[in-house]
This record gives sequence, structure tokens and C-alpha cells, in this order.
Amino acid sequence: MILQVTAKFAIMFITVQYNVTQTLDDRPEPSVHYQYGPKDIATVFFYLLIAVILHALIQEYVLDKINRRLHLSKTKHSKFNESGQLAAFYLFSFVWGCSILTAEEFVTNPTFLWEGYPHTHMAFQVKFFYICQIAYWFHALPELYFQKVRKEDIPRQLYYICLYIFHITGAYVLNLHRLGLVLLVPHYLVELLFHASRLFYFSDENKQKGFTLWALLFVIARLLTLTLSVLTFGFGLSRTDNQGFSLAQGNFNVLTVRMTCLSAICLTQAWMMWKFINFQLKKWREQSQIQASKKKAVSPKIKPSKKDSSRGGSANGVMKPDDKTSPRARKSKAS
Repeated sequence: MILQVTAKFAIMFITVQYNVTQTLDDRPEPSVHYQYGPKDIATVFFYLLIAVILHALIQEYVLDKINRRLHLSKTKHSKFNESGQLAAFYLFSFVWGCSILTAEEFVTNPTFLWEGYPHTHMAFQVKFFYICQIAYWFHALPELYFQKVRKEDIPRQLYYICLYIFHITGAYVLNLHRLGLVLLVPHYLVELLFHASRLFYFSDENKQKGFTLWALLFVIARLLTLTLSVLTFGFGLSRTDNQGFSLAQGNFNVLTVRMTCLSAICLTQAWMMWKFINFQLKKWREQSQIQASKKKAVSPKIKPSKKDSSRGGSANGVMKPDDKTSPRARKSKAS
């Protein structure tokens, strides 16, 4: 940025590209919007490096200090670091997403999700939000090596990292950023609650109330995602006037693309529900085993039977000799 020769190339990495100035009828002042293009790859790469640096700062100055106090095992240590990083990211993204939804009025009018498609023009906050989202999930791939994640945890993390990259990039490229933003915000809220609950659980295993609230919101978020997706792809986009496929105009409103997007979302939600059900069943089995072990540990007191009490030569608490003669009488007879 300092040298004039390299500034034109450096600015491509730092600032958001493809700005378009528009003059609307209801606003006399011109407004600046943005489109996407190949130069966004350079911007994503730059903010990927920023995400790596922020990841290291959170790990060094926050999570490692807490880990030293808790003295966690290797397995819990790895999950604690994962939840700490994701909770910070989900909190930041949720607050940022809510501010965009409030400013753009996406929530007040559901038809805004498909009216005027293709939505080739984005506000600065919307485009920068998607650039940061794509950069963060791409940065998570090298972090698997930097964080020395266990081999057992790598496939699980790769699954959800690739799913995030696939869905967020797909919404960005197919000009479905309005629907993608509306679906991401409640999803991030649910994930934030889960990882925050897991952090509290690692600090104190008795703190498990957050998982109950997370389970309820998880199901609601899945139903909301399916409802909005079916409403947008099945009813909204299929009834718009601008039907067709055009790369130049950014229009992908054809039956094949709509059904592919809807199928991808439905399959992802079904996979998440399958994982959720298995998690709840595993948790229920663990709790049942713990309760069974506690019942075995507390054994009932065994009361002596009447036969055992009578064998000892006692009746009603009074000791009785075996025969009618006393020991002194037997001794005198023997003498």
C-alpha cells in the first residue's frame, strides 16, 4: 500500500471489489452496491490470513490460560479449544448478521427473499459478511494441522467445515445471499448455545441445563430452515417473472438449480437431525448407566431372619441354655 507500483495490486486483497453506483427513484442520492467476481478470491485469501492470526490470539491469550486452570484431559482439551474458537466466531457472526437483517429489513417482509431475483447487487455489509464467512471456513482447513487435531476428530470436523464452505459459497455465487443470511443467523445462534454449554460443562460437569435449551432450539431451527427453503425455492422463485439461466446476468432461476439447492438443504438438515438423534440417544444411555451403577453401589441392609436369631439360644432378647440344667449343677454332679 505504501509503494505506488504495488498499491493497485495490494488494494485488490484488502478492499471489497466490484462496486456499482445506482440511483433509485425513492432516493435522490446515489447508493453504492457490490457484485461478486474473480477478484474476490484474493480478498478471501487476505482475510483467511487475518482469521489465522485472530485464531492464534484467541488460543494463546484466552483458551490456553483457561486450560491451565482446569487441568483437562487430552480429549477434553481438544474439544474445549474447538468449542472456544467456534463460540467466539458464532457470537461475532450472530451479532453482525442480526445488525444486517435489521438494516436491510429482510425479516419484516418474507417475500423479499425472492422478489427481484437475481439479487446481483449487495450492500457493503452483506458482501463483506460473506467474504469473512468464506475466509473463516477456509482458514479452518489449515488450522486442523496447526492445532494438531487428533486423527479421530479430523473426519468429524472436515464434514461440517466442507458443508459450511459448500452452502455459504453456493448462496454467494447463485445470488441467494438474502436467503443464506436469513438461514445462517438462527443456525449460528443454536451453534453458539451448544458450544457455550459445552464450555460450561467442561468447567463443571453439573452444568448441563444449556443442552436442554439447545436441543429445543435445534429442532426449531431445522424446521425453520426447511420451511423457508421450501417457501423460497418451491413457491417464490418458481412464480417470479424472471425465469431462465444466464451467467452474464447472474440468473440461475431454472427448475434444475432450484431442485438441486432444495435437495442439498434438505439432505443437510436430515443429516444434522440424524446426528442429533444419535447424540441424544448416546447421552440417554450414559445417564441410564450412571443411574444403574449408583443403584448397585447402594445395597439394602440385610435383616437377620428369625431362624438365625433362634439358633443363637435367645428368645425375646433373653439368652436360654441348651438344656434344663445349669453349668453349676452339671459340675456338682460330676464331682
